[in-house]
Amino acid sequence: MASISLRNIVKRYGSGSSALQVLHGVSAEIHDGEFIVIVGPSGCGKSTLLRMVAGLEAVSDGEIAIDAQVVNNVDPSERDIAMVFQNYALYPHFNVFDNMAYGLRIRKLPAAEIKARVEKAAATLELSHLLERKPRQLSGGQRQRVAMGRAIVRSPKVFLFDEPLSNLDAKLRAATRLEIRKLHVELGVTSLFVTHDQVEAMTLGERLIVMNAGRIEQIGTPEQVYGQPASTFVASFIGSPPMNLLPGQADGSRFSLNDQTLALPTAAPRAGALTLGLRPEHAQIAMNGEPGQWLLRVEMLEMLGAERLVYGRMGGEGGAPFTTRLDATLTPPKPGDTVSLHVRPEHLHWFDSGSGARVF
Repeated sequence: MASISLRNIVKRYGSGSSALQVLHGVSAEIHDGEFIVIVGPSGCGKSTLLRMVAGLEAVSDGEIAIDAQVVNNVDPSERDIAMVFQNYALYPHFNVFDNMAYGLRIRKLPAAEIKARVEKAAATLELSHLLERKPRQLSGGQRQRVAMGRAIVRSPKVFLFDEPLSNLDAKLRAATRLEIRKLHVELGVTSLFVTHDQVEAMTLGERLIVMNAGRIEQIGTPEQVYGQPASTFVASFIGSPPMNLLPGQADGSRFSLNDQTLALPTAAPRAGALTLGLRPEHAQIAMNGEPGQWLLRVEMLEMLGAERLVYGRMGGEGGAPFTTRLDATLTPPKPGDTVSLHVRPEHLHWFDSGSGARVF
């Protein structure tokens, strides 16, 4: 196992005034045995960063260290890492055993050791009965497990996962997430996992690195990133549905929003232009005619089994969009209704309207 240090990493394509910079001084410390998820939208630089750790992309500026050794100029084969790709990258003419064993044969390990390693990994991943099959005879989930098995048999210091679940259907993604998490608990190998799916990030990561436009927006546990987002970007990206963000003007315990003034359960951290954030589950619809603090005009409802999502606008037609959750056992409002909402002070989040940075 190994620690990984990312020290002010910069990536540019091209040179001079026409150079395109895609990473802007990324720094992070990944501890020995930690499972880190790098999450962000397409084009934010997360896969580029992973490929730089692997040695598949050159570092323009900064340093990458694995186990305190700077590896900027170390060949990928010498970094003692194993990578699982989005497209599996299996040899179609090899069976499962040979796909998993190929890297060990290249390293000229004894045949008995290769057999033992492959069989052990196959048993862990429930592939023992598939060792003689070719990739074309496997399902997508089985192919991905073969790709993971090929990485496991190498016993590397670091596992790198580049969106390995994106080609699977929803049910298989959920099952494979569980397999990857169990595998990490069993092996304890330092792992970097790249995804654009915030559900994967929240369920897999011990800590998350949330990236946006080539920069790190926040590093923290899933609980920290969800409960205390560092910016409006993180607040809107992490969570399904995302946090409600209401731009307006604060004045003590009043918050002016379009044609509605919201009564705040506690005073805003400062006066002036602010963005107020509230998770959908923290806005409770007042039932049985009880008075609430805010008014929401309902536009649409979605039934999700155990709960409903209620979509509407604060401040009437043309107001800011707002979403809340409602237990499916409760009588729902109808589109066109105006309902009142209860909010608690500990659930309010405040952001600077200009920079988007968290204020409180």
